Amino acid sequence: MMKTLTIKIPDTVDEKDLKMELASHLFGKGILSSGQAAELVGISKREFIETVGKYGVSIFGESKEDIENIMNE
Repeated sequence: MMKTLTIKIPDTVDEKDLKMELASHLFGKGILSSGQAAELVGISKREFIETVGKYGVSIFGESKEDIENIMNE
């Protein structure tokens, strides 16, 4: 079960991007599952998993910086 939160944002703010930012953050902290995060944004779980990396969150639990450090070793 999910709670409902209503916030007012300026028209200039992209609503989907804001939802992705929030969902990515909560997913990265382990608060939401990928399915719950996708539901928050209003997209499929697959689309969330394919997109979340653009927000600096790894589906594997490593940050973008961790992966870059591993790649540079």
